[in-house]
Amino acid sequence: MRHQAPAAIAAAKDKGLQLATAESLTAGMIAATLAEVPGASAVLRGGVVSYSSDVKAEVLGVDAALLLSNGSVDPEVARQMAVGAQRVCGADAAVSATGVAGPEAHDGKSVGTVFIGWAIGDESGAKEHHFVGDRAQIREQSTNAAISQLTAILSKASS
Repeated sequence: MRHQAPAAIAAAKDKGLQLATAESLTAGMIAATLAEVPGASAVLRGGVVSYSSDVKAEVLGVDAALLLSNGSVDPEVARQMAVGAQRVCGADAAVSATGVAGPEAHDGKSVGTVFIGWAIGDESGAKEHHFVGDRAQIREQSTNAAISQLTAILSKASS
């Protein structure tokens, strides 16, 4: 699925849009995968690795009360992470990932539960995924899902 990264970069270039990422369980894999594409520097502004809830709240602006009540593996947390990355990186569009890579459940969520957040312009949302595999496989699937989500929102954006 890494073939989605060139499509995301090409779509952002075609539409003149700047990109950002916010990553928890993927810890930079989404940004790194996008950066593997030649010419990514024209559109990839940066990313925030927000492994801890403190960084989600203090850097990305995720609602601290939401993190306390729902934990970090939550669709609204994913949405707010993407909006935060868009803001702090000065980007037009952003994608985020938060979830449980394993081996243990986290915040009452089972291993493989992942939320991919997105933001473009004033619109944002999140999508739930359930991946199967070991920790590395879940992180890889999460990265691929995030890049697919980014490609989808960029292809719908008006240029």
